[in-house]
Amino acid sequence: MNRLPLRFLLTLLACATLATGCSERAKVTELTQLDGLEVALPTGTVADQLVLAKLPQAKIKYFNSALDSAMAVKAGKADAAAYDEPILRNIAGKVPGLTVLAEPISVDQYGFAMRQGDAALKAAVDGLVAEMKASGEYEQMRARWLPAQGAPAAMPAIPAGTGEVLRFGTASVTEPFSFVDSSQQVVGLDIEIAARVAQRLNRKLEIVNMEFGGMIPALIAGKVDLIGACITITEERKKSVLFSEPYYTGGISALVRQ
Repeated sequence: MNRLPLRFLLTLLACATLATGCSERAKVTELTQLDGLEVALPTGTVADQLVLAKLPQAKIKYFNSALDSAMAVKAGKADAAAYDEPILRNIAGKVPGLTVLAEPISVDQYGFAMRQGDAALKAAVDGLVAEMKASGEYEQMRARWLPAQGAPAAMPAIPAGTGEVLRFGTASVTEPFSFVDSSQQVVGLDIEIAARVAQRLNRKLEIVNMEFGGMIPALIAGKVDLIGACITITEERKKSVLFSEPYYTGGISALVRQ
């Protein structure tokens, strides 16, 4: 009676444990290759609609978070993960073997929002971002929070103002824009910009951490003065709040194995 080699048996066991993880998946280098393949997505987002609009034959698989979706790709359980470009780029920088495709699934502009009529705060945000971009400081900030490899750098020390409080609403689940660091502080690209706006206005920054879906209602109700957490500027949202000029061009992208 023939016996299978031990190495072969171990390989079969590993594949059974990983389910689809050992199955052969095509090397994906172009977005169009994903039409008909398996795309991992976090539950509770509208990203699936955007993916299917671009890739109507894609097979959607749902996971608890963007990180879980990315790790499914890493393990071979999906061909790609789709979510906001900067968040996927942040994951790819920290997880070897993953990369974000150059062609986006959709293109969005991100901005800060304040209450309708608060032209002074809008001018402060727009003026600060414009000056940072003109001086090259914005690119330095972007490289700090979105390095090609590794985790984001530490939040820089930004002296607080001495005047009234600027209440900044955010959702710390959008790394690298807004997240909780190892010292349990809410940090990120959006937090840095908000801190610099407060400094410019000689105000003290108070970070109000909340659910993403609660930010616009809190702003309208006057519970916060400014909100930011990778917020997409849309015509529908413009009916309720006043947006800054776009400070980041992102959208939904696809993450694949290198």
